[in-house]
Amino acid sequence: MTLQLITACDKVTQDAPFAYEGQGKKIAIYRVDDEFFATDNVCPHAHALMSDGFVEGDTIECPLHGAVFNIRTGKCMGPPAESDLATYPVTVVENKIFLRL
Repeated sequence: MTLQLITACDKVTQDAPFAYEGQGKKIAIYRVDDEFFATDNVCPHAHALMSDGFVEGDTIECPLHGAVFNIRTGKCMGPPAESDLATYPVTVVENKIFLRL
């Protein structure tokens, strides 16, 4: 596994996750304060993109049915979803975001 360049840090804002699709994966990149996090971009409850969801602090709400997830851990915090989002470790080098895919 090698580091894959995803985007520049300034492309990810606190209220708008960045959607990445590549190498067979759909991933959402989030900014919480000055930290970056990555989860699957597809809600495990129904096919909706988390990057279209609503960010509040360190949570993301699915835009389709309102399931809530912790951005840092991927943990499901409310129905109707019953499973967590997969998370991916983020590496930041020279203001660029990288993931191991």
